[in-house]
Amino acid sequence: MKPHATAYSQRLLRGQSPTYERLQARLAEDGSELGAAPIAVHCGWGRLLIGHTFPDPASIAQELLNEHPGERDIALYVAAPQQVLGLEPAQLFLDPSDTLRLWFSDYRQSTRVFRGFRIRRAQSEADWQAINLLYQARGMLPIDPSLLTPRHMGGPVYWLAEDEDSGAIIGSVMGLNHHKAYNDPENGSSLWCLAVDPHCSRPGVGEVLVRHLIEHFMSRGLSYLDLSVLHDNRQAKSLYAKLGFRNLSTFAIKRKNGINQPLFLGPGPEAEFNPYARIIVEEAHRRGIDVQVDDADAGMFTLSHGGRRVRCRESLSDLTSAISMSLCQDKSLTHKVLKAAGLNLPSQQLAGNGDDNLAFLDEHERVVVKPLDGEQGQGVAVDLQTIEEVQQAIEAARQFDSRVLLESFHEGLDLRIVVIGFEVVAAAIRRPAEVVGDGQHSIGALIEAQSRRRQAATSGESKIPLDHETERTLQAAGYDYESILPAGEHLFVRRTANLHTGGVLEDVTAILHPTLVDAAVRAARALDIPMVGLDLLVPAADQPEYVFIEANERAGLANHEPQPTAERFVDLLFPHSQPAVS
Repeated sequence: MKPHATAYSQRLLRGQSPTYERLQARLAEDGSELGAAPIAVHCGWGRLLIGHTFPDPASIAQELLNEHPGERDIALYVAAPQQVLGLEPAQLFLDPSDTLRLWFSDYRQSTRVFRGFRIRRAQSEADWQAINLLYQARGMLPIDPSLLTPRHMGGPVYWLAEDEDSGAIIGSVMGLNHHKAYNDPENGSSLWCLAVDPHCSRPGVGEVLVRHLIEHFMSRGLSYLDLSVLHDNRQAKSLYAKLGFRNLSTFAIKRKNGINQPLFLGPGPEAEFNPYARIIVEEAHRRGIDVQVDDADAGMFTLSHGGRRVRCRESLSDLTSAISMSLCQDKSLTHKVLKAAGLNLPSQQLAGNGDDNLAFLDEHERVVVKPLDGEQGQGVAVDLQTIEEVQQAIEAARQFDSRVLLESFHEGLDLRIVVIGFEVVAAAIRRPAEVVGDGQHSIGALIEAQSRRRQAATSGESKIPLDHETERTLQAAGYDYESILPAGEHLFVRRTANLHTGGVLEDVTAILHPTLVDAAVRAARALDIPMVGLDLLVPAADQPEYVFIEANERAGLANHEPQPTAERFVDLLFPHSQPAVS
């Protein structure tokens, strides 16, 4: 192995792209074996074909065609992609990603210290399951650890970011040591599959994972780290630029398959939709159902299949009647219908004059204020205990509807149950937006950082508003926006768990108590609605006690992945499109 590259020697190499001829020349300089077999490293989701170990374009093209179903192979360091593509233009395509490289002589260690999580290697079956849940939540392929090239043969290593308080896996990254993989004479390494839990409240997880990999490979005497990033991923590129990565003039090639379809076909009609419409449109495409975009901004589209047409606005479809929709939108009507069905509900009345409101507060002591017809948590104030708070909340709610409801407040966890075709498909506990202190940044700065992460993860659909309700929640906890939250301390910054105001989900479908399942189905039948999201307050998802809060006729199906909400919704619309069961 050559000694660790100096800054001078690295500058001489920077303008040179990896090629088979250059690799062979460097191997000859080192006295290493020439003409060794081409290298393909299995990463658990597919293979990395080290392009400049292949002697000619035909061998790269042929190996890409050997890709296994359900996997994704990537040929990187392809010096003449046009020659490879010219051999199989119908089957291969040029990956629209940039390759970036950090020479370790340019690297500067961080002056910031991020706390609250640790980095360790993936080791157990539980670790692989946690990584796969994280990857699936980010739309990435899961890993089959049984397929991994063994480490002693140059296989990859997966690292985890583990929350020190909860033990949850909040991030993961894969590293490949090129010297071990193919005796790389330039002593390189590469980074793949960086992902951070979109619900993670810890700052700096992605940066720490990248820095950990850099410093790990530096300690092994390597010279650089390469990575591939989609050309329009501005957030990731900003991080990499800050760390010193620069563009590398080389290319990657992939095979055309269902997984890669958005990359080689470009943005389809679903690209303009928000995540709640997009998940349905993508499922329709998978089944060969025709999609007509009616109004992308409004999330409206028409699906056609086998002579049947259904118009949708996200998960609201022609199958939902106007009566059912109005029963959900008018929270007082929802209350009456569900109460008549024998379900448990809070006390409720319309806000009136000051005396009426005070009498309701005196009777129940703790009150919720919400607009009668509202959505996305707008205008909702929770756990009000003084008449001044109630009156102020009523005025705020009137910005969204002149009619305002008062409800008795009930302690409990916020449970959303999705019922499709009068069957429970998904259930999740919704938790309010929270931040975790680092002892350095103000609560306002922590909220803004957490809000940016939520916006990026949800295509702008979720953010934490810096409004009166957030300010009131902080004041109740003894803080304000300028306070410095102690390191490791968790603080809820909203009372309501609505996802549009930064809330997060914990899937509880598998443990949902039968009483709650029955109550949700009864509520859907009482409203006579084929698809509905029902909100309840419960002590726990596996206990039978509950209080119904409201019904949502246009529930966000994308929030419940990996539960098959989109699949069951399209089953409802087009039952004959369901795949045949063997």
